Amino acid sequence: MVHSAYDAVELVADVPGHIEAVASHAGKLLVAVSDTEGFLWGSDCSLRIYSAPSPSSDGGGEIRWDGPYALERQEPRFWRRPPLAMEVSASSDLLISLSEWVALHRLPGLETVAVVSSKTKGANVFAWDERRGFLAVGRQKRLTVFRLDSGREFVEVKEFGVPDILKSMAWCGDNICLGIRREYMIINSMTGALTEVFSSGRIAPPLVVPLPTGELILGKIVQLTASGEFDEALALCKLLPPEDSNLRAAKESSIHIRYGHFLFDSGSYEEAMEQFSDSHVDITYVLSLYPSIVLPQTNIIGEHDKLLDMPELARESSDVTDEMESYSLQLHESDDKSPLEVKKMSHNALAALVKYLQKKRSGIIERATAEVTEEVVSGAVHHSLKLSEPYKPKKLSKKRAQTHTSSIAREMATVLDTSLLQALILTGQSSGAIELLKGLNYCDLKICEEFLKERSEYMVLLELYKSNEMHREALRLLNQLVEESKSEMENTDFNKKFNPQMILEYLRPLCRSDPMLVLESSLYVLERNPSETIQLFLFENVPADLVNSYLKQHAPNLQSTYLELMLSMNDTGINPNLQNELVQLYLSEVLDWYKILKEEGNWTERTYSPTRKKLISTLESNSGYNTDLLLKRLPQDALFEERAILYGKINQHLRALSLYVHKLQMPERAVAYCDRVYEEREQQPSKSNIYFNLLQIYLNPRKAEKEFEQKIIPVASQYSGIQKATATKLKGGRIGKKVVEIEGADDIRFSPSGTDSGRSDGDGDDVNDGGPIMLNEALELLSQRWDRINGAQALRLLPRDTKLQDLVSFLEPLLRNSSEHRHNYLVIKNLIFRANLQVKEDLYKRCQAVVKIDGDSTCSLCHKRVANSAFAIYPNGQTLVHFVCFKESQQIKAVRGANSVKRR
Repeated sequence: MVHSAYDAVELVADVPGHIEAVASHAGKLLVAVSDTEGFLWGSDCSLRIYSAPSPSSDGGGEIRWDGPYALERQEPRFWRRPPLAMEVSASSDLLISLSEWVALHRLPGLETVAVVSSKTKGANVFAWDERRGFLAVGRQKRLTVFRLDSGREFVEVKEFGVPDILKSMAWCGDNICLGIRREYMIINSMTGALTEVFSSGRIAPPLVVPLPTGELILGKIVQLTASGEFDEALALCKLLPPEDSNLRAAKESSIHIRYGHFLFDSGSYEEAMEQFSDSHVDITYVLSLYPSIVLPQTNIIGEHDKLLDMPELARESSDVTDEMESYSLQLHESDDKSPLEVKKMSHNALAALVKYLQKKRSGIIERATAEVTEEVVSGAVHHSLKLSEPYKPKKLSKKRAQTHTSSIAREMATVLDTSLLQALILTGQSSGAIELLKGLNYCDLKICEEFLKERSEYMVLLELYKSNEMHREALRLLNQLVEESKSEMENTDFNKKFNPQMILEYLRPLCRSDPMLVLESSLYVLERNPSETIQLFLFENVPADLVNSYLKQHAPNLQSTYLELMLSMNDTGINPNLQNELVQLYLSEVLDWYKILKEEGNWTERTYSPTRKKLISTLESNSGYNTDLLLKRLPQDALFEERAILYGKINQHLRALSLYVHKLQMPERAVAYCDRVYEEREQQPSKSNIYFNLLQIYLNPRKAEKEFEQKIIPVASQYSGIQKATATKLKGGRIGKKVVEIEGADDIRFSPSGTDSGRSDGDGDDVNDGGPIMLNEALELLSQRWDRINGAQALRLLPRDTKLQDLVSFLEPLLRNSSEHRHNYLVIKNLIFRANLQVKEDLYKRCQAVVKIDGDSTCSLCHKRVANSAFAIYPNGQTLVHFVCFKESQQIKAVRGANSVKRR
């Protein structure tokens, strides 16, 4: 029957040192404490007396179990060396202790009563008989019996020889139970007759514990284990003396292993794992209980295998192995169990294994990581030493130096992680397996890959590839799964599980580390989700030139889409080459579209396709493209709007306006063009009057044509391929068309003083020579933009027969504004004049100041008398200084000012 031999209650906590022995007296605890673990001579071995918080109500002096006990008294250096044992004689109020020898102290004052030094020096054990006052002391192979005489000294009674050194003893009536070697013996205290009782076991030393009832507890760790009383066996192991700590640890490990097998066989899998964990056996030992777990090949020698080398544990370890093998046979040959029970048992066993491995994992992974770090540091030091050799040629070695260090920790980590992943999958914890792979892990790639493929655990397999940086394999598998998911539309769960978005999410962290792999693997999603894929390139800062080149080669239909999105996100920071690339793509498509419509006879300048709208918008909003190259590609008889925009980009405003007015017949676009140019140049101190240029085109096309012709040659030489502007004239010198063909010219500025004869430019000219002018448009421009046009120049340009009534909307606000400005200027002029008079008056008053100088007047700088020297007065009218001192002070200020400027 399994039971607890004792109830554990904590009475004293935080004792400062190592507790060597404990006794009780009158309800108080006597504790022997050593500050140096009690192994060295001269250590501070003190006696600490603890008492209960309140006295006992019954007055019997019993130990109270409600605690805690508080320190009442301390006797430092009570012993010269740590005591081996300590006991209290309640009837005589004596404290008996064995340190260097046996000593007696009177309680409670702790006065020294007697010291038994002759026969007890070097003794290692004693036993006290309270009833008769007998003391048995074991020293080497001798047993001496003393009697307490009159409560003051011990008198030797008997001395016997024993077979070996005594390890434990206790009085039992007239006899003494002895623990010698691995045996228990009874010796008669009067005759010395020895009687063997039984063996204590192969490992643990004999242990004798007396009970208040007069009975003895004899330790024997094999019988309890064999009968299944593992808790009692472990409790007895704790009572083994400290000098047998190695044997105690080995025996405890053996008991834990047997206990673990017992619990595992009983179906208490989690409790079994706790016992295996306490036994500190290698994880491979526990994994051998799970034949379904595939382990990698390693050279690990487990802790349990090492225990087999110890003779004391050879037989018990073989018994444990036999039990394990018998359990494995039972596991495989359990035909009498139903499949449901077997499945349940397997699941619970694997779930317990998962907890066991997770508990063991942190320490094993830490050791493996430390091992890797050590190798890296060692390799770095080796490399640096090689580089620091001054007399050897520095040649690059074809083979990299390798450090041959132990890999036990990594092999153990590989076994653990590989087994843990399988156990997680077998228990349906796929999410836990993914979390395992996301962190640092040592899973065996081949075993885990085959295992996951067999069970179609593709999400975990993807994470396995990712953790091993096998991105190509992962993306290949992901593309396959997405394609299969698309073909199996009826399986909604599978369809939701794998979709093109997963490919994008996988590619996202690779954009910075391996952009070429991202581009190679993105064709599938580019075709199905072009917008999201291109946004991935943009947001993750994949080199734009690289993306553009790749799309140009493999997906030219998506090139413009990529450039459009990139331009919409950052229209100022985009590479000019890419801007030019996008415009060229637009223009190529527009030219193909234009040729088709021209052949069909459906082409007009007011026909717009979506691509042409994009082209015009891009030409207007950007300037990073090659204007010269685009002008060469434009046809001579079409796409005048695009040509006008390009002329505007190179400041050929007259030609651009002429195209808007005469070729496109869009005066409103010409006015909008002037507004844009005016607003862009508003902050510039000198800007051309763009509106006057438009008036020139409206009212004097012949003069504009001559001006254009004068600029044709320099412009044509600057922009190759741009033809000279020509005008087709009819016979008689009259202009046959009111529109001139403009192919390029510099921005022409008209001087307002060119024709200052008091009449308009139309005076003396035949109006009909220039063809019909656009007077209505000119008057509308004057009325709408009167504040942006030089009125005098505009009036000179108007024809002589222009009616004054038509100019009211232009002249009225112009004259009102001019009058207002004149009035404001007069006010400002008068104010300035008044301020000037005030300054002159103030100067006059200050010049009339009188300063009286006598023989006592001194310089404010050098404090000497002015006398007949030249002097100066500061503006305050009171400070008097020598003129020489004044000049020197001014020079000092100038030097200081220059130095401060230099320091800045």
